[in-house]
Amino acid sequence: MDQNTEEVRRKRKPERDLDAMDRKLLGALVEDATMSYAELGDRVGLSPPAAHERVKRLRRSGAIRRVAALIDPEAVGKTLLAFVHVDTTGWGKTPALLAIEEHPEVEEVHSVAGDTCMLLKVRTESTHALEGLLARLYDTPGVKATRSYVVLSTYLERPVLPGVTSEWPALAKNVEFGTAAFNDHRGRGR
Repeated sequence: MDQNTEEVRRKRKPERDLDAMDRKLLGALVEDATMSYAELGDRVGLSPPAAHERVKRLRRSGAIRRVAALIDPEAVGKTLLAFVHVDTTGWGKTPALLAIEEHPEVEEVHSVAGDTCMLLKVRTESTHALEGLLARLYDTPGVKATRSYVVLSTYLERPVLPGVTSEWPALAKNVEFGTAAFNDHRGRGR
């Protein structure tokens, strides 16, 4: 049963688990969602009707939430990327704070665990615009502090990919960095 309860999305029961072909289709669509079903089928080894049916099923199941254009930030003048940690008094997820999404500079809003309450991903045209957004945050009831991290270079930024890592490598055990050497390196085990 799909139902929102206090804005918490319940997990849908999938019609079926994604198989390798679904993941291939999703991977191809992440690269270019404008290709025809004939092109998509050729890319993954399906007939156009079979590709179309699978894509329809992926949309129905919610695996494909929507199709959107990825805009080049420089093309729209938003060359400053920053991550803003927001500290609040009490519970951070208030309607007043979540209203920050009204500003097109705010790309993502996350409630997080750790030493902050909320994490924002923002793109602005300048440091002056970032300062204006921060001023708006400080005007929000309950916001007590922010920490901004301005990105100097981006080496990887991508949408969600369908693949999963089947096996993570074991941690390398290096004799040189055993416990004693590690404690020495970290300040003699303090």
